Amino acid sequence: MSTVEKILNVRLPIELHRQLEQLVQATGRSKSFLTVEALKSYVNQEQWQIADIQAGLQEADQGEFASAEEVRAVYAKYGH
Repeated sequence: MSTVEKILNVRLPIELHRQLEQLVQATGRSKSFLTVEALKSYVNQEQWQIADIQAGLQEADQGEFASAEEVRAVYAKYGH
């Protein structure tokens, strides 16, 4: 089974390109592989964050808020 792929051309800051080249040398992986892995990680993180924010907004729209006591407990737990 073959994978369908799209080509994406991007301009990198010189320092980022240098760092990528160092990773290529250190890992023996291709620039393409390392770039795809980094982009996957970033996209997954952003998707999780957006989904979490949307869930919080939905809860707020339904009137589901933490009580003042629950907020104080969280602040006390983390020393604020």
